[in-house]
Amino acid sequence: MSDTPGDSIVPWLPAGYTLVVPGRGELFYRFHRHPDPAAPIAFLLHGWTASGDLQFFTAYEALAAEFSIITFDYRGHGRGLRLPSHFELEDVADDAAALLEALGVEPVIAVGYSMGGPVGMLLAHRHRHLVRGIVMEATALEWCSSVLDRLRWKTARIIGPLLRSVAYQRWLTHGIRRLLGPDHPMQIYVPWLSGEMRRNDPITIVQAGQALSRYDARPWVSELQVPAASLITIRDRLVKPRKQRVLAQALGADIRELDGDHISAWEHPVEFAAVTVELVELVAAKSAAPAAPASSHGA
Repeated sequence: MSDTPGDSIVPWLPAGYTLVVPGRGELFYRFHRHPDPAAPIAFLLHGWTASGDLQFFTAYEALAAEFSIITFDYRGHGRGLRLPSHFELEDVADDAAALLEALGVEPVIAVGYSMGGPVGMLLAHRHRHLVRGIVMEATALEWCSSVLDRLRWKTARIIGPLLRSVAYQRWLTHGIRRLLGPDHPMQIYVPWLSGEMRRNDPITIVQAGQALSRYDARPWVSELQVPAASLITIRDRLVKPRKQRVLAQALGADIRELDGDHISAWEHPVEFAAVTVELVELVAAKSAAPAAPASSHGA
């Protein structure tokens, strides 16, 4: 780690691995195994245009103190798979299931932020045996019910050329600094953040936004019957709090609130980490999972 101006200071990250999963490809994931083999596993599922690290780095250490944690990058996001096939949320949920099956871990608590919510719910819906509970953060039951929603997602295709532009690359560092504010403690990580954001594949990001615009769990949410908790970001301008509450109600979830916008994980890192730990603890207390041998992965 260097503190030379312009150099990237990297936060603490769990150990990273790659795993070739037959029929899917080489998945990048992080795995921290808690010293207590009975500790629950929090499976961290990131949002659109993010990665596991970008979404959860501010909570990694707090979560690792209490739980085992796994995260992975989706197709076209971060270090995720690069495939010619069109991005679909169901495929990402199946990627997640294939990873968990390959690792041979006990059922997990899926923690989904923003687009990670649909991924976590689809994982629970399609692979119920792998999930002991879910934590939904800043996410919704559906993303397509209003005229404004449909208009917003129709314009998502302009993001592809923007991500490829030189202007965007130059703006990233400046834009993140402005979002955080001049005295924010996360400013030290801005060069690292902007570098990580450049890993995304522009075409896949557009497809992911379009897939999200088609997501609607209303026909099957009642079938989940899984212990749940929700974090409501009450100043969220991207996923309206009322939509977040509709999801929480449909899941019968315990609710906690965070006084922040959609980037609360960066804006309010201490509070975000604390409430995420609390929500995983709530779901763990409401659920039971059969004992399983500890994985060979280290902390």
